[in-house]
Amino acid sequence: MTSPSIELDAQTPQQRVATGQATNGAAARRGFRSSRVLLGLALPVLALLAAEIAVRSGAIPGNLLPAPSDIFTTLCCLAQHGLATHIAASTLRVACGFVAGAALAILIGSAVGLSRSVEAVLDPSFQALRAIPSLAWVPLLLLWLGIDEAPKIVLIAIGAFFPVYMGVVSGIRGVDRKLVEVARLYRLGRVALARRVLLPAAMPAMFTGLRNGLSLAWMFMVAAELIAASRGLGYLLSDGRETSRADIVLASIVLLALLGKVSDMLMVRLENRVLSWRDNYRSD
Repeated sequence: MTSPSIELDAQTPQQRVATGQATNGAAARRGFRSSRVLLGLALPVLALLAAEIAVRSGAIPGNLLPAPSDIFTTLCCLAQHGLATHIAASTLRVACGFVAGAALAILIGSAVGLSRSVEAVLDPSFQALRAIPSLAWVPLLLLWLGIDEAPKIVLIAIGAFFPVYMGVVSGIRGVDRKLVEVARLYRLGRVALARRVLLPAAMPAMFTGLRNGLSLAWMFMVAAELIAASRGLGYLLSDGRETSRADIVLASIVLLALLGKVSDMLMVRLENRVLSWRDNYRSD
């Protein structure tokens, strides 16, 4: 096996310079990511420190806003009494509802974006339904679907549907006309035009809709778990309110924030991988 030093000696000066530049570039990118992570943690850490000091000094009543250290203690206690079950139940509901709502939204949104006739038939009704608050669906879903998992997943799917639908439609409608004209010069048919030009060009807006839909899925999950749920983070929120345990309520909110952030990060990773061909602006 050839040692790295021998391989390095065999390189030309230009190759050594290129190798050094690539190594420096990778190190610079790692340093930039680390600095961004530290900057992102600065505000939450300062807020936690301020809350801890305010509660311990008596400036804020502890029964209204428990100290962050007490919330951490509550999380540790909940972890020993089935917290993983609540997190798994909520995550599974969000995953099922989001996948169902997003898939339906992509199909219908693509049809609406590609056809003016379909848009004239469907879009006015969807825009009216989009204005209905989440809690307004709860009694209707209870009447139709009972109190099992079905109404919860359907409610989450409703929450995820409309942002994804709007992202798909606006993405297709916002495609540069010049791209369509070039495709027609190459005599692409309607199916080929949609598959090779319109849908790929609409992907950035589609992923924006997916990210918004995912965040709304977590929000609708809380409303969904008010439907006779016996487990889940929404159930913990309701239980903390009924027992006047502000620490349980805040612990549930912290977990919702963390799960929402993690799921959004995964969606961003998927977006960057799928849309790696983009040459877009990145601020310093």
